[in-house]
Amino acid sequence: MKTGILLSNLGSPDAPRAPEVRRYLKQFLSDDRVLDINPFLRWLLLQFAILPFRSRRSAKAYAKIWTKNGSPLLVHGKQLRTALAQRFQEEGIPVVLGMRYGNPSIPRAMQELREQGCDCVIVVPLYPQYASSSSGSALQVVYETAARLWNTPSLTVLPPFYDRPEFINAFAEIGRPHLNPVPDHVLFSFHGLPARHVQKSDNSGRWCLQQPNCCAQICEENRNCYSAQCHHSAQRLAQALEIEPERWSLSFQSRLGRDRWLQPDTLSILEALARSGKRRVVVFCPAFVADCLETLEEIAIRANAEFQEAGGKSLTLVPSLNNHPAWVSGLETLVRTQFPSYGGTSESGSEIHCAGASHSIPA
Repeated sequence: MKTGILLSNLGSPDAPRAPEVRRYLKQFLSDDRVLDINPFLRWLLLQFAILPFRSRRSAKAYAKIWTKNGSPLLVHGKQLRTALAQRFQEEGIPVVLGMRYGNPSIPRAMQELREQGCDCVIVVPLYPQYASSSSGSALQVVYETAARLWNTPSLTVLPPFYDRPEFINAFAEIGRPHLNPVPDHVLFSFHGLPARHVQKSDNSGRWCLQQPNCCAQICEENRNCYSAQCHHSAQRLAQALEIEPERWSLSFQSRLGRDRWLQPDTLSILEALARSGKRRVVVFCPAFVADCLETLEEIAIRANAEFQEAGGKSLTLVPSLNNHPAWVSGLETLVRTQFPSYGGTSESGSEIHCAGASHSIPA
């Protein structure tokens, strides 16, 4: 039996124009894990409040970062797929890329693996921290797609890797050169979520955003909490980079709508830093493994401008993991942990087994 690897990320519009962006936003915001409200109210918001206005604004933002090869998120995703595929080439394990929204889609990617004879699929959601609106949504489509196939493949899912050394060390290696000379402050900015999403992940209903310092430790109640996992990613990164506690902070970006969102807000923190005399700030975005609209436009362009307007001198965005060799190597290690191993080795090397599949890894 043959194993394949499916990399999955959020996705991008097909072009930085209003019609393509509108189509993308409609698919994205129609997801009931993203806008988890009454379906009729969601439809009204999309049709009369969000799509008519946000499509043009978002298209202009995408146009600022679009490359000759397309969306940065998709370009980096393809490069990562190619680099990882080379690591598994000798074993005959194909690697495909499937986006939750837009193209290439998850169903098409899974069909591609089926056409290559894969009966086992290792699913790799490229989200370091778990959220129902990101990892959960992608996995729902994977499971639904697998269930519709006549020959349903066996699925193995890479868990969130928010504190894994392969992830932390790769980000630290990329970020370390940007900390010399030493900046006035380091900000770890994560994608935001409505507060209710975090609270819904707490089955007890008594811990997340209910207890003081609820994100300080991972426990039974917050084991699926996006905010807690973000705090731990920031702490591990700060430790790896040897940043003193008083020289770094955490924030959340990309707010949408008027609901209560995770705090503190990135733009508010940057404004406060500038007004307090911090002139040079370095920003990490550890919720993203690839540079995209939220890092390149929202932070490097828009937040940078607002920081300088508030009195700051320079804001440096640390590049994301993209297809950096340290991340390719780290991701390979993470993926290989999903191959349960039985029975020792043979002359050609160790045997890898995944739900009935076996591949010989050269020694």
